[in-house]
Amino acid sequence: MSDALRSLLFSVVLCLVCGTLLTAASSGLKEIQQKNMAIDQRKNILKSVGLVRDDQTYSGEKINQIYEQNIRRLLVDHEGNVIQASSFGTKKEEKSLPIYLYSTKAGVVEAYVIPIDSRGLWGKIHGYLALKNDGATIIGFTIYKHSETPGLGGEIEQNWFQQNFVGKKIIAPGGEFVSISIAKGKADGSAPKDRLTNFVDGISGATLTGQFLTEGLKEILTSYEGVSVAFRNTEEYCRNSKERPWCRK
Repeated sequence: MSDALRSLLFSVVLCLVCGTLLTAASSGLKEIQQKNMAIDQRKNILKSVGLVRDDQTYSGEKINQIYEQNIRRLLVDHEGNVIQASSFGTKKEEKSLPIYLYSTKAGVVEAYVIPIDSRGLWGKIHGYLALKNDGATIIGFTIYKHSETPGLGGEIEQNWFQQNFVGKKIIAPGGEFVSISIAKGKADGSAPKDRLTNFVDGISGATLTGQFLTEGLKEILTSYEGVSVAFRNTEEYCRNSKERPWCRK
């Protein structure tokens, strides 16, 4: 066998062996990667309601424990009614909206968390927005995945930006739904004076990211408005508490 043929055969065998090893490694790590992604999402849900902090380290087991003790996931329709388990897999369930309820040990819902899946400048922006049980006040906002430019739109993942949302409202002073908007620069210099509570400070040099996120948040919050209205009108909606388990007793 010539040297050239031996070299070619060696290269082919090496490629096959490496390819097999890489495939095996990828398959073996896939379950671990999915588990870590689920834990990271749970951590962001907990962070949005103030149950974990960025300056502390938590094991995956601890995250799961805190989540199971405090958070409950439900599927609701656009009017805020819980979709019963018997309807899962049906067309009704396909139109459902997931929400995460944060409840006290006494069973009182303190807040509800809405998953964010918004268009960004370069790709999807994924996170969670938590609202107080008044159906109007934001208590937390987190981003766990995005494709925005580091140092510009990528600043949406920073605490300073996310903390801007805390205390802001999704309703105007008159009570009508208006969502939450990201201003061009400082909110107090560009937003209407009577609507400052509905705006957060923007990111310098990332106007388009703010614009896309503003549009995405409005679309998502509009679809969840039935849930928010239920919280805003607790006394009325709790007459049928079996359909709305978040109602305060």
